[in-house]
Amino acid sequence: MKKAIIKSMVLGPVATNCILIKNSETKELLIVDPADQAGDISQAVTLLDGQPVGILLTHGHFDHIGAVDDLRDLYDIPVFACREEADVLEDPELNLSAAWNESCSTHADRLLDDGEKFTLAGFEIQMLHTPGHTHGSCCYYIPEEGILLSGDTLFAGSVGRMDFPTSSGRAMQASLQRLLCDLPEDTAVYPGHESTTTIGHEKRYNPFA
Repeated sequence: MKKAIIKSMVLGPVATNCILIKNSETKELLIVDPADQAGDISQAVTLLDGQPVGILLTHGHFDHIGAVDDLRDLYDIPVFACREEADVLEDPELNLSAAWNESCSTHADRLLDDGEKFTLAGFEIQMLHTPGHTHGSCCYYIPEEGILLSGDTLFAGSVGRMDFPTSSGRAMQASLQRLLCDLPEDTAVYPGHESTTTIGHEKRYNPFA
């Protein structure tokens, strides 16, 4: 029986999806890509009656990390990211904050390697390194729940931009094929922007596939 309760919030200057995943059995909760407005996220956590245990970052662009430090301090919880993304998280030029409004920088408490599995909030999670949008972009796959947190790698009918520092079109194509070929078609995809989709739908209709 599935136990994930999922709430998506659209936050920040470019409408980023911040996703909250609560384990209905333990009340433990994951915060995925806390884009901005830490107070709003905290309020949503309270309404869900959840206990945050970790922050998952799909990549280091400013519009996905704006509330990281405030929430890490508030809940005293670790931040997870792909090992290859450490420099993007820390460098305002690479995370695009220097060119947007106000420079920001952060770090992950735990850097993960491709394919690494870990247990958090009572879920077994696998980090999939999916470079393309940035060189350390990643997705988080929760097999027992049939969920993929795809960040800015895979969107409904599209993929993330490939014209930023550390982006690569060739890497994006390889990452997309990996997701669409390796994951079950009924996997629910929660992207970093816009609406949810499924792996099966994207295999059939995504023009980049």
